Amino acid sequence: MVSWRAILTLVIGLGLVVPATAAQEKDRSGRSERRDEAFRMVDAYIIANIQESLELTDEQYEQVIPLVNKLQKARRKHFSERYHAERRLRRLLGSGTATEPEVIKALGNLKTLDVEGPAKLRTHAEALDAVLSPLQQAKYRVFEVEVERRMRDLMRRGRRERPQ
Repeated sequence: MVSWRAILTLVIGLGLVVPATAAQEKDRSGRSERRDEAFRMVDAYIIANIQESLELTDEQYEQVIPLVNKLQKARRKHFSERYHAERRLRRLLGSGTATEPEVIKALGNLKTLDVEGPAKLRTHAEALDAVLSPLQQAKYRVFEVEVERRMRDLMRRGRRERPQ
């Protein structure tokens, strides 16, 4: 499967993840809108290209789209939760006043996400695989990598074009 951590890193790199600091409160809605727009663009690309890329029948396409959407939402949720858990842990450690119980709790939360998140994603991926032939499953994996590559290219292009 595609490295969705890489996609999350790209989204974060563009400043599309909502900042947590009060000083950046004004930017919150703008960044949230850009993040949501980026997600909509990825979803639209997938919907527009998946049938041809995987050579899906019309019946398969109708079954696959909701499963892909569920998988995408689960990925986003997992990586958002993990990102925020990492930030909480980082802030806690950076405060210099972290107590061991606080660290244990924050670390436990992160470990739980690291175990449960991939398990949930695997469940969604298996549901999708159940609709696809082995050849289509392989094509889907390649399709995901291609989507990730295109996103990286767009991010690089956006960074080069962004005024310094």
